[in-house]
Amino acid sequence: MLVRDGAAGPEVFLQRRVGAMAFAAGMTVFPGGGVDPADGTADIAWAGPEPAWWAERFATTEPRAKALVCAAVRETFEECGVLLAGPTADSVVSDTTRYHDARGKLERRELSLAGFLAEENLVLRADLLRPWANWITPVVEPRRYDTRFFVAVLPAGQLADGATSEAAEVQWRTPAEALDRWRAGTDILLPPTWSQLDALAEFGSTAEILAADMVIEPIMPVLPGVAGQDVLAFPDSNRYFADLPDTGRLKGSVRK
Repeated sequence: MLVRDGAAGPEVFLQRRVGAMAFAAGMTVFPGGGVDPADGTADIAWAGPEPAWWAERFATTEPRAKALVCAAVRETFEECGVLLAGPTADSVVSDTTRYHDARGKLERRELSLAGFLAEENLVLRADLLRPWANWITPVVEPRRYDTRFFVAVLPAGQLADGATSEAAEVQWRTPAEALDRWRAGTDILLPPTWSQLDALAEFGSTAEILAADMVIEPIMPVLPGVAGQDVLAFPDSNRYFADLPDTGRLKGSVRK
């Protein structure tokens, strides 16, 4: 979740996924994606909390934690051109346009994150990220993911764009605006996205967001098993479904 301070409070960068996606087609989401086999497998210049710190907060192994952080940095760069890295451990690049070709190679898996950072003499800034949440796709879905949510503030001088084949539209909105659009039926939010926007709406600045000490427990929506009950249960699901304008527009995985 990429955030910045705006006139009306913190804003979050959102993408509307293209209709041809195999998962969450047409949904409004945060930038992100899956861990690549090359993520976290090579030595890279690293600033900030070590993998052990991330492993403790995400309840996973150190190698997996390192891969998750690397994937978060890589996917953010691939999907919106924002790079959480710098020439030194206490700096961050202010203009990512010079890395346009490398961004394409990363997206096509012609270049690894470790190779890119080494070639450009850049340090991964793990200290610019914060762990936020962990959601697991329900068992009723044919495509399932164990998703860790991170939050980061847009670095000064950098611009988030929509130059990715996965996004039909991008925009910065306050969490409140995003939730209002969802209630109006303009945008479609799956429960994990709704939940994070609902949490972000409680903060008055990006500094407050970064300072938040989130308790991260895995959340997997489940079917309650009650006769006539065919909606998923998860924290605050009653509020989600009470405000949801049209359940027929929710789409998870493409079934094959």
